[in-house]
Amino acid sequence: MGALRLATMKKRADFLKAAKGVRRSLNSLMLEVAPTPDYGREPNTVRYGVTASRKVGGAVERNRAKRRLREAARAVLPLSALAGNDYVLVARRETLVRPFDGLLADLARALDAAHASQRKASGETA
Repeated sequence: MGALRLATMKKRADFLKAAKGVRRSLNSLMLEVAPTPDYGREPNTVRYGVTASRKVGGAVERNRAKRRLREAARAVLPLSALAGNDYVLVARRETLVRPFDGLLADLARALDAAHASQRKASGETA
């Protein structure tokens, strides 16, 4: 399998579909994972999106949290993501103050847990 290509999700409907999938929550972020609806078109592509509610803070804090999550996604998803899935990273207050190495570790741990849950739901054994 070749290297995974990252694409960003832009449509609200895609975010809502991901919210119905597997969800893993940590103090620093929440990860939502769902199968990509039109996966056959781009087989080596992983789509991801980042969001932050007003609970995170004002506009400046929300934008900072989203920038941190986007960089974490660019670092971790090509290594740990599974093609054919959409990933949504939801910022939390802790996203702003967590050291970046810790944020990367949290994302990797959430990905592992979400993938294990997907395998269990589909009846696969790993």
